[in-house]
Amino acid sequence: MSFENKGPKYFVAALALVFFFGWGFVPAHAALKKTVAVSRFEVSVGKPALGNGMADMLTDSLIQSGNFAVLERQTLEDIIGEQDLAASGRAAASKAAQTGKLVPAQILIKGTVTEFEEQSGSGGTGIGFGGFSIGSSSTTAHVAVILRIIDTTTGEVLDSARVEGKAEGSGLKFGASVGGVDFGTEGFAKTPLGKATQIAIDNAVLKIVERLKAVPIAGRIVKVAGGDIYTNLGERNGVAPGDVFQVFAPGEELINPDTGERLGSEKTKMGSIKITTVQEKFSKAVPEKGELFEQGFLLLPTE
Repeated sequence: MSFENKGPKYFVAALALVFFFGWGFVPAHAALKKTVAVSRFEVSVGKPALGNGMADMLTDSLIQSGNFAVLERQTLEDIIGEQDLAASGRAAASKAAQTGKLVPAQILIKGTVTEFEEQSGSGGTGIGFGGFSIGSSSTTAHVAVILRIIDTTTGEVLDSARVEGKAEGSGLKFGASVGGVDFGTEGFAKTPLGKATQIAIDNAVLKIVERLKAVPIAGRIVKVAGGDIYTNLGERNGVAPGDVFQVFAPGEELINPDTGERLGSEKTKMGSIKITTVQEKFSKAVPEKGELFEQGFLLLPTE
């Protein structure tokens, strides 16, 4: 689905249709929000600053969609950083480090800007004013991004897709100008290139929503104290008292010796827990079935 030359109301309407038809008859756990992080985009055309700007736009659009718990971490570089954050104990370990307050994301979004251009055509009689000329102009803008959706637990690329946006505009073209329009400003958003960029971002959100519908939310046990079990799933993830999660002990990770590719690991079901109280970023639970639960155990929703 593309949104070329369409305004925000078209995107909202289309996104609502995706939610209605895609999620109309699914289990209650579909309302749970996966934790997502957006890495800065790589840029193969234009200025490197585009990478940060477009990542910020995607982060904001994902937040506005209301379907994800989004971690705003522009310093996030790659999947190795996610694995290191989870394994090193830096996550929520110390108030001294800002990154220490963050929990690992279940899904990492990366992108590469491959096209960012506009073409102008001018016409009119060209009226002169003291060395300046004014004529009518039309502009066509095109933006394209290669999007990658990555499962940070396994390192698997769940999907790789190209999203794009096109827009046209017309108006007065000045034969001389001073300065330019900064990326991400209100002025930029009104230009054909700004509109094409937003369309590409809107299409990216639709792609992410559609692809992640089939991916169950995953959490972790972060602490066990007596009979209380603390998880990294909270209100922002849509967790509520009474929710039940299956508990799995992670097995040894299997790695292809020839390529270094992570192949995954076998996990052992240990039982289940029931959520009792929920805070913004974490929840507390009690065992429902099983015992010997430990920090780092994987949590998956019941079927």
